[in-house]
Amino acid sequence: MHFLSQNLAPTPGETLAAYVQRVRMSLGLSQKELAEKAGIHPQSVGKMERGQTTRLKQKPKSGLAHALGISVEYLDAVCQGRTVEEIAVLKFCPQCWVPGTSPDPMWTTPRSKHCFACGSKLQDRCSGCHEPIASLKFRFCPYCGKSYKGGGSE
Repeated sequence: MHFLSQNLAPTPGETLAAYVQRVRMSLGLSQKELAEKAGIHPQSVGKMERGQTTRLKQKPKSGLAHALGISVEYLDAVCQGRTVEEIAVLKFCPQCWVPGTSPDPMWTTPRSKHCFACGSKLQDRCSGCHEPIASLKFRFCPYCGKSYKGGGSE
């Protein structure tokens, strides 16, 4: 498992092709190795890196994000030609969220500040190191190791 890193975030104007190739190469993976880890066909990686694929369906996108150790939102940003900040921020309710599950879609809308079910303030950063939450697939922050559920909101 790779840990998320700030230098793995897409740069403004970066295409899916350039982004996937840059991150793959920074991890020292071949196209075939990336395809195996992502659960996609090796030709799919080649097509992506040649710019022949510009949109991703959910299953390959999730596999690719996991294999590259990046947030799905990063792939959404490059596919849509937007900066990461313009994409919905990953947030969760510290009261309602069950660790290891996906956040409720209502929590990730840019205007959401509080949980619609219980009214708690939504958390979008680790309470330990204050880094943005990149994935809720696991219970702990990849930067400092603190449990997301264990702390209060920002």
